[in-house]
Amino acid sequence: MFKNVFGSGFLVRTAHVILTWVITLILFLHDTELRKQEETGQLVQPVLFVLLVLVSVLLYFAVSLMDPGFILSDDSDLQFTLGVTEEQQDMIPPSTKSLRQRRCGRCLLQQPMRSKHCQTCEHCVRRYDHHCPWIENCVGERNHRWFVLYLAVQLLVLLWGLHIAWTGFGSAAGWRPWLRSNGVLLAVAVLLALLALVVLLLLGSHLYLVSLNTTTWEFMSRHRISYLKHCGADENPFDRGPLLNLWGFFCVWGSVVWEQVYFREGSDQV
Repeated sequence: MFKNVFGSGFLVRTAHVILTWVITLILFLHDTELRKQEETGQLVQPVLFVLLVLVSVLLYFAVSLMDPGFILSDDSDLQFTLGVTEEQQDMIPPSTKSLRQRRCGRCLLQQPMRSKHCQTCEHCVRRYDHHCPWIENCVGERNHRWFVLYLAVQLLVLLWGLHIAWTGFGSAAGWRPWLRSNGVLLAVAVLLALLALVVLLLLGSHLYLVSLNTTTWEFMSRHRISYLKHCGADENPFDRGPLLNLWGFFCVWGSVVWEQVYFREGSDQV
């Protein structure tokens, strides 16, 4: 299930964890409401905040180290073309309701519909969304919902941390003394605000795409993907309506046979 912890993403993950706990420590060390509550014995909010930070870190590692849906083997004996990308190979022959299977031109494994080869991970990924350098892993069928949950928890942590930082700003006679006494906290607040904005945009875009039952790759490369370029500009063969799309994404576990959904022959789980 999990990849090697000490792989290429070790430095990124270590930096993420160190930055998270350094910011948390700064919020406790400055004269914020968190520190005041701790000093007066009101430990409910400080403990909840630390637990929420811990949950965000655990979710980060889960999404980062989880198998996103790598295709590692197959037993079929199908024709394939070396060096031809997913976008260039036709999966859907024109004017017929049958599927032309294909193999990846790089790892030579059979690709189910909506999968794509990631050159960074060097594997094909089921229901490929994108490769995220933040987590040093692909976002795909198995970890996409956990990635969205991580973004939601991370956004909550960042907004709460920003509020805590705001309560720690003190007053001073001039801007230079104020900057000397509040400079570190100001830097933390700016960083939290920027990160919150990025995470908010990411979370919003992913929820929007999920409600349409499309992926980032499909949304950005629609004109090149063989099973979508035959459709109209506003047509999505996988769309079942926002509520059913969201329900299927968050509540239905297992691999979907997207070929069946594409041809409206059912959506049996495998």
